[in-house]
Amino acid sequence: MKVLILGAGRVGSSLATTLSKENHEVNIVDINKDKLIKLQEEYDLATVIGHASYPKTLQRAGADSDTILLAVTSSDECNLAACQIAKVKFKVQKTICRLSGSSYLGSLDAFGDGNIDIAIGPENEVTNHLVDLIKHPGADQIESFANGALKVVSVKAKKDGMLVNRELKSIKSDMPDTETFVPAIYRKNKPFIPNGKTIIKENDEIYFLAAESDIDKVVQEMRLQEESFSRIMIIGGGRIGFALAQSLENEYKIKIIESNQDRCEHLSRELNRTIVLKGGGSDEELLKNENIENIDIFCALTNDDETNIMSAFLAKKLGAKKTIIIVNNYSYINVLPKNFVDIALSPQRLTVSMVLQHLTRADVPQEVILKMESGAEVIEGVIHKNKFTESFFNKPVSDLPLPENCITAALIRSGKTYLHSTDLLLQPGDSLIIFVSGKTNKTKIENLFVED
Repeated sequence: MKVLILGAGRVGSSLATTLSKENHEVNIVDINKDKLIKLQEEYDLATVIGHASYPKTLQRAGADSDTILLAVTSSDECNLAACQIAKVKFKVQKTICRLSGSSYLGSLDAFGDGNIDIAIGPENEVTNHLVDLIKHPGADQIESFANGALKVVSVKAKKDGMLVNRELKSIKSDMPDTETFVPAIYRKNKPFIPNGKTIIKENDEIYFLAAESDIDKVVQEMRLQEESFSRIMIIGGGRIGFALAQSLENEYKIKIIESNQDRCEHLSRELNRTIVLKGGGSDEELLKNENIENIDIFCALTNDDETNIMSAFLAKKLGAKKTIIIVNNYSYINVLPKNFVDIALSPQRLTVSMVLQHLTRADVPQEVILKMESGAEVIEGVIHKNKFTESFFNKPVSDLPLPENCITAALIRSGKTYLHSTDLLLQPGDSLIIFVSGKTNKTKIENLFVED
């Protein structure tokens, strides 16, 4: 596959790294020479220095009818112009355009019919993830599959959890009416596929599948669920902070702290029940005056990682029960102390996931990266009859030849979900949810979902 990436920022660099490791033909464009040199030294890819939307730059980068263009610069206008020029002038095969805000999403036809094949708005994804995490406060990560009917959830086992120091199969007797399945456990950062006799230990990171209505019941098995939360403080009244407050203000008591006076006035006009305060998230006196010790969830959502991190540190020190922050630099994720930052959400991880699922040749409605460095991800794909699958129809799902570190976590047929039903006979059109716990041969997985 020939891929042209515009923008060597965090998202563009992550995409270039991932795709070059999968032996795709990758070319990346940026105006920053140093970023390109570093990428070229470490990975097998080509680079072009230049402005991403200039026709001459696209020509030098080899844009043609075989090219898939990924416009992921920090400028929405640059991304839109580049997609338009690439489609009209160079007839590229597909354009994928990252848009930081929602302003352009409803008017893409103004840029020409079919010039922007896929528009991705990561800020909407970030907001939806934050809403899920706030509504299910015991979970550390929640991803949606099967059009939202099924959730993949991560939870850290605590010593007060009902299932801790017991066999995993005991969950069935604890919750006989709840359908759930655990495809992977990370113990001391090392993944393994458990069985019914696996003993759950304190600090295990457990991934499970369940319907949204059952998430809190399963979490309760792994750790004592916090009481329902009602008070939320948001630092940063930008697009994500505003969208989160707007989504939740009818259910929760919300305060937003924003440093810009004009933005504060805008928030006050647009929000109905949210209290808007002018100030900074690291203003200790302000936090104390606003009774930070009574805040259930503290969300630091500015565009500055260091501001988010330090605000969360201070909030926890002053008594906030739980902290959630946005971290744009993914390298911070694994070094943040858990006693100060409960959840760090990465827009970079979400954006890369959204782009990658549109690059596969297979019928894959959803592909989500769980841990960027480890290769952990979940893939939802539709089984079609082809040379790789034709001999496995009307045979148990467990007969499917999956590569290393993979397990079939669920099957969806005619709208009904079957969790880890290994004896169910495979049929064309079945949707499978494959849990990948580590680095594996993804081509073998995608082959199952290719239309002949």
